[in-house]
Amino acid sequence: MFAEAIGGWLTNSLALLADAGHMLTDVAALALTLAAIWFAARPANAQKTFGYYRLEILAAFVNGIALVLISLWVIYEAYERFHSPPEVKGLQLTIIAVGGLVVNIIAAFLLHSDHQHDLNMRGAWLHVMGDVLGSITAIVAGGLIVAFGWTWADAVCSALISLIIIFGAWRLIRESVNVLLEGTPAHINLQAVEETIRNTEAVEDVHDLHIWTITSGIEALSVHIVHAEQTAQAELLRRVRNRIHDEFGIDHLTIQLEMLEDEQIEAHPCFSGANCFDSDMKVKTSVS
Repeated sequence: MFAEAIGGWLTNSLALLADAGHMLTDVAALALTLAAIWFAARPANAQKTFGYYRLEILAAFVNGIALVLISLWVIYEAYERFHSPPEVKGLQLTIIAVGGLVVNIIAAFLLHSDHQHDLNMRGAWLHVMGDVLGSITAIVAGGLIVAFGWTWADAVCSALISLIIIFGAWRLIRESVNVLLEGTPAHINLQAVEETIRNTEAVEDVHDLHIWTITSGIEALSVHIVHAEQTAQAELLRRVRNRIHDEFGIDHLTIQLEMLEDEQIEAHPCFSGANCFDSDMKVKTSVS
């Protein structure tokens, strides 16, 4: 970061300065990622019954916002420079960018293994991949300046890489917000889950089905299942759990089993705490 910042100032290259500025956000982003991972490992307590898993999602969201803001600033600077291209030292720019590329490739390799399954790690990986592309762009810009004297290439390449970064950051922000709003995970089909439960032996009906993400790689499900009388609930529960685990990989389940009779009682509610007679059920019930 310091090498590119100093090099960008000496060569008057926006591409290098942008990459250095992006690396500065990486320092903060990686620190935030590490802090979130450390804090999320703390055990759950009475106030935080799910623990601190969501901190990783918040870190991913903040990282995505930071990526967009930095990229917008670079695009603005590129626009200003395109109309009045300053003199840029192409050879020095290229040499420094090559050094930055080597460092960024190593960092991207170290973060690659977990970025597909962890939004927080994906935020960190996107930061570093943005730097990899930034270094490549700076090398291209330096080559064009050395070969053809096209000083405007520095601004154009900087804007191009910023657009690529914004595209990746927008996906990160969208996925983070979906988790924070407890939306259905993108890789899980809610209708397919419902059909799987309905097709389980002894299941009569399904309602109040919800699937959400606690943190990356940990999904939760809650559902009410209506079954016929004379059904062994323990066996039904085992069958449903096994099918959901085998077909969708969800292990954090909350399942409420109800009989048809319970459903009919709910369809004819009495006021709280009162005894009432349901003419359809022909039974006397106490509803609370």
